[in-house]
Amino acid sequence: MSESCHGSPTAVGTAGVIALVGRPNAGKSALFNALTGRYAVVSNYPGTTVEVARAAWGANGAARTIVDTPGMHGLAPTTEEERAARILLETERPVKVVLVADAARLEAHLPLAFELIEAGMPVAIALTMADEARAAGLVPDAPALAGALGVPAVACSSVTGEGLAEVAAMVRE
Repeated sequence: MSESCHGSPTAVGTAGVIALVGRPNAGKSALFNALTGRYAVVSNYPGTTVEVARAAWGANGAARTIVDTPGMHGLAPTTEEERAARILLETERPVKVVLVADAARLEAHLPLAFELIEAGMPVAIALTMADEARAAGLVPDAPALAGALGVPAVACSSVTGEGLAEVAAMVRE
């Protein structure tokens, strides 16, 4: 199910919201699709309607709602897409905020990580496209990042399935 940023939130799961946030093209929708088995397209092109995709996730009466948000560079919104993501974080108070960060371009994602952590949000980091980072000669070091920031972090690839079980476990904690 999806909704416009102007629509009212729809409760899909019962045990809280998990928000996938991050910069545009970080792999949020691919991770959403891999975790939920659904296909969501959230575009960040000028003139498009801002969509927020939702899916129930979990089992045994503990279903949560995973929300695939539009891209954002920081918590101070400058675009309609960023405003939609920020409003979601403020109004739905997610039980987990998963920062989806491109493992090959981590430096571009760290400012948002710092903002989310400083805001006191329950942050976890998914270093996406880890396979592509390694192919480019980079080694995503999720344990070192987790130690440095004090939040859980997992390297993963939505395409190969690498680390997806670990991301799911990290999100469930």
